[in-house]
Amino acid sequence: MRDRGLDVLLVTDPANIYYLSGYDAYSFYVPQILAVTHDRDQPVWIGREQDLTCARETTWLDREHVLLYSDDYVDSELHPMEFVVDRLDEWELADGTIGVELDADYYTARAHQAFTAALPTGAAVEDATKLVNYCRMVKSEAEIEYHQRAAAISERAMEVGIETIGPGVRKCDAAAAVHEALYSGADGTGGDYPAIVPLMPAGEGTGSPHLTWTDEEYEAGEPVILELAGVVNRYHSPLTRTMFLGEPPAEAERAAAVIIDGLEAALDAVEPGVTAESVERAWREEIAGTTVEKESRIGYSTGIGYPPSWVEGSVSIRPGDETELRPNMVFHMIPGVWFDDYGIEISESFRVTEDGAEVLADVPRELIVKE
Repeated sequence: MRDRGLDVLLVTDPANIYYLSGYDAYSFYVPQILAVTHDRDQPVWIGREQDLTCARETTWLDREHVLLYSDDYVDSELHPMEFVVDRLDEWELADGTIGVELDADYYTARAHQAFTAALPTGAAVEDATKLVNYCRMVKSEAEIEYHQRAAAISERAMEVGIETIGPGVRKCDAAAAVHEALYSGADGTGGDYPAIVPLMPAGEGTGSPHLTWTDEEYEAGEPVILELAGVVNRYHSPLTRTMFLGEPPAEAERAAAVIIDGLEAALDAVEPGVTAESVERAWREEIAGTTVEKESRIGYSTGIGYPPSWVEGSVSIRPGDETELRPNMVFHMIPGVWFDDYGIEISESFRVTEDGAEVLADVPRELIVKE
């Protein structure tokens, strides 16, 4: 904040609020704000009156650092950001330089309009969208443990999905089995709800990256993609595999082999000090001259996640991202490729260590064939 010249930072991304305060409740559908200032040793959580007990249950904040707006502000002409401006005015910060997360999913256009309209003339508003996200990139040992425990849940849920999916099985029933595995957990650790529901396209739908499921039955011969994430204390370890319910076409087997080779080359390129774009370059060089092409990023940093995404919103493994990798950064590398008739996704979550990439889950890295 000092480097950016900010007098106060207003955090609205639920993941960033959780990171800074511990607040964890499914209440982000109404405005909730965490105000960080230079003169307080705790941030101030501002939320709906009925969520006071959620703040008491989950945060480390003293009661005087929890401020509540009344229900009159919910779904009405009033807006909670007007309440926030009143508090800034009391703190003599309303006419300062204020950082806000302009691209946060739950900071709406109306919220920003209400906020700026209520501010005094001398106020300056700066976009601080990724300020906390970049602070989150390097994980503590406790955070790494959460990722590892989440990866064990991912392994179990993937095993259940592979066992359950097959010709004649309803896709919604397979989704139910995967969800049960994600929530029941693994190795004595229970799971939490993921920021993204399991993505489970089948058939030609695998040519689209973000489809879920229907109540139709799987058919013999079709491909199926399963992308999921185990979650522990909101830390995600995403994992993806592709299977064919029968003998896959030769071109699909060749494409899968190329994708696996490229994924492994990129993982081999990971070490402290290299840039995110150099890791992507290793993938690009490995797949050069094959039928596989991919212009979008092949990975991104991950960690705490709330709907609608488990993406951390900081580093991307793609050309142009010159961020240097550091130990205890965590990424989801997902070089998914989508063709007209089918798609193939084989991904790994990994931790950057002093010795390179430590893959978090232990699931065979292959195109899965179920006869």
